[in-house]
Amino acid sequence: MEELSPETITRDLDTRFMGQQVVCFDSVSSTNDVAKQLAEQGAPEGTLVFTEEQTAGRGRQKRRWIAPAGSSLLVSFLLRPSLAPEQLPLLLMASALAVASAIEESTGLKVLFKWPNDILVGGKKAGGILIETGLRGEEVDFAVIGVGLNVNFDVASIPEIPSTATSISRELGEEVPRLKVLHSLLRSMEREYSLLGEGQSPHERWASRLAQLGQQVAVDTPWGEERGRLDGVDPHGNLVLAKADGTKVSITVGDVS
Repeated sequence: MEELSPETITRDLDTRFMGQQVVCFDSVSSTNDVAKQLAEQGAPEGTLVFTEEQTAGRGRQKRRWIAPAGSSLLVSFLLRPSLAPEQLPLLLMASALAVASAIEESTGLKVLFKWPNDILVGGKKAGGILIETGLRGEEVDFAVIGVGLNVNFDVASIPEIPSTATSISRELGEEVPRLKVLHSLLRSMEREYSLLGEGQSPHERWASRLAQLGQQVAVDTPWGEERGRLDGVDPHGNLVLAKADGTKVSITVGDVS
């Protein structure tokens, strides 16, 4: 198994702050939980938490995240953005673009997004992003960006993983050096985060990678199923659906199929 440690991760890493401080574990409940604890203790922006295995990894809506030990990139980034809480969807978009760039730069595979936070390779889910925040009054004190990326394992060998999932190695047909992907991710995260800090919105670039754009979809929402043409995502991160009667609906929470 490829060894990933604070020493190997920071060696030859040419970022200014992203990943310059690294905390590694063989196994931990959740990298996001650790990163939030570090944030509350005053850890610097750009701190990276990495683990080989998560015992209580979770995705959106507290769904369980399954990844065999040593097979994936399970990381969390600690950031302290100058954003209002309502702007946090832009941070999710920027993070997704960073993941896409990392995969494409290190493997050549094409990446699309499935709203709201899935990373698609070969039309199947290869990763996901989970943002959790700490607020100080009405301001964002910190944001933790959790990234789970299936790198080197056969998802079909694990019955609990749905057939809609894949891994980078499965799509590429060979194993992939995780350190290469991680270094690319750290560089692209720093780049995208800096652009966001300069006031450049990632919305249009994110939306251009949206899978199922213009297609008829069903969206499972808390108030029931909505059907229509997927018209895109607005700058606030809401899914825009054009219904058969000509009306449009903005969806904040749901699952697209």
